[in-house]
Amino acid sequence: MNKQGNTYTLIYTAVMVIVVAFILAFAAMGLKPAQEKNIAIDKMSQILNSVNIVSTPENAQELYGKYIDDSFVVDPEGKLVEGKSFQLNIADQLKLPADKQQLPIFIYTDQSGQPKYIIPLSGSGLWGPIWGYISVSNDGNTVYGAYFAHQGETPGLGAEIEKPQFQKQFQGKHFFIDGAFTPIAVQKAGQKPQNGADYVNAVSGGTITSKGVQSMLQTCVKPYAKFLESLNSNQI
Repeated sequence: MNKQGNTYTLIYTAVMVIVVAFILAFAAMGLKPAQEKNIAIDKMSQILNSVNIVSTPENAQELYGKYIDDSFVVDPEGKLVEGKSFQLNIADQLKLPADKQQLPIFIYTDQSGQPKYIIPLSGSGLWGPIWGYISVSNDGNTVYGAYFAHQGETPGLGAEIEKPQFQKQFQGKHFFIDGAFTPIAVQKAGQKPQNGADYVNAVSGGTITSKGVQSMLQTCVKPYAKFLESLNSNQI
């Protein structure tokens, strides 16, 4: 075959593309278990952060096993249903009809023996996805801790949602006002919500991301409202 001809060039190029594609596919398959493990460890760390436990990639699994006592799945009616809580993605679940939704909950028990219920969050910021976890005390109302993260928000502006000074504002806030589910508002400093909701100060210069956090709390916590109400009724 003429190595200077077009036919040889085309065949050589096609073979090289196939070989490279095979190598990349093989490498991806080999790396997949490690990638999945890293994703799981990161998720454990985020869940721990929502109950004010700081971890590292090296100790997240150990601390998760030590402090996260249990997990389960409920439906929007607050009833227990079958499901693997750790594998569930809340963003995917909220796209389903209400009667098909599986809502994961994780449990941490503090030093006094009081359980905290951890709820996953997923939403949108200015430049991309935002997500996190928020933990609620066993009265079904009071926030114990919160953790938020983002994919590409602006450093010094919207990205401030991942900083402790923003997240700590949520501690002690409430989701129910006068018995009605009223999501926590994220307001510009000096302003208050007209509906009487509990509120925190928005990130200065990060209005859209801050509103994304507020919307995320509304969208993701509301399906848990009946479950949270059931916790509250058990305290009476």
